[in-house]
Amino acid sequence: MHTTTDWLTRLIAFDTTSRNSNLNLIHHVADALEGRGLKPWLAHNAERSKANLFVTIPAANGSTEGGLVLSGHTDVVPVDGQEWSSDPFRADIRDRRLYGRGSCDMKGFIAAVLAAVPAMQAAKLQRPLHIALSYDEEVGCLGAPVMLAALQTRGLNPQHCVVGEPTSMRMVVAHKGIHTFRCRVHGKNAHSSLTPHGVNAIEYAAKLIVFINALAADLAHKQQQDSAFDVPFSTLSVGRIRGGTAVNIIPHLCEFEFDYRNLPHIDPLGIVEPIRRHIETVLQPQMQAVDADSRIDLEALHQVPALDGSDQAELHVLIGALVDETVRHKVAYATEGGQFQQAGIPTVICGPGNIEQAHKADEFIELAQLARCDRFLQTLIAAQAA
Repeated sequence: MHTTTDWLTRLIAFDTTSRNSNLNLIHHVADALEGRGLKPWLAHNAERSKANLFVTIPAANGSTEGGLVLSGHTDVVPVDGQEWSSDPFRADIRDRRLYGRGSCDMKGFIAAVLAAVPAMQAAKLQRPLHIALSYDEEVGCLGAPVMLAALQTRGLNPQHCVVGEPTSMRMVVAHKGIHTFRCRVHGKNAHSSLTPHGVNAIEYAAKLIVFINALAADLAHKQQQDSAFDVPFSTLSVGRIRGGTAVNIIPHLCEFEFDYRNLPHIDPLGIVEPIRRHIETVLQPQMQAVDADSRIDLEALHQVPALDGSDQAELHVLIGALVDETVRHKVAYATEGGQFQQAGIPTVICGPGNIEQAHKADEFIELAQLARCDRFLQTLIAAQAA
């Protein structure tokens, strides 16, 4: 029987950075589950280079209907440019911490769940337990919708879900949504000594960014807020920009990307209309007065729905009792929880580790957090058997 630490050591050794395939990890886990007589199934991406894994531990009467899903993503963020004290893809235990990429976000939770499988099988479950492992959460939660569609096709209808993102084993009932966009500003080249003859794409990108920043300020001061969130208002943030070829050439192309993180009660598409209107009524007419072909394209990239826990009292009572607290926490980061909720599966976020350690060099999880997650799962299994 493998312990949580054993499993986590094995999982970290698979470099499942989102740009890579996760199939070696998925097949390794599937083989282990099959070795215990279970029947995991996979849901692949279109290229079949990545896969989600789903497995059900049936109730004592053989039922697979209803029950609770324990969900985690298998991909991790890159280590490029980070200075690590140890090999990021080799678990290293020191000072009561286990270091390695994904140890906190979120292979620690997956390891604890896999280590608990024998206990799940030994319990006389009144309701089934399910394990869901996804791909590409870190690059837009791309895998979960594929898995949820497969669940529907297979006629599976879980009653609840716990997504084990790092919350220090606190119950998180709501999080913001994420919507990312790309703006491409198409101007006109000219020699930098002839600025009136060109349309400077970088300058118009800057004008639009200033407008977006003004909208962000409005969100912070005018929008209905929710003080339960650490950042109590929706946010806009420009994260990437590139353009230009030489300092003496007026650039014909500039593009930038920004994200919008909306509170659950705020319409996620409401922010797009004023940006489009400003492009169409202010910026493009100015550009096209010089060059009729100049334009600005606004493209939606990824959309991850918010998690709104206002109608999930039964699940909150269950998980609140298991973590021994009644506080319903809300967080600014997003997870696959909103996608599960959108599919009709009430969801909470609860897992070991502190989100502040995620994505950093020398990412770690405290062994005490893993032990606390082990106890949480033991109590959860007992509750499902009651």
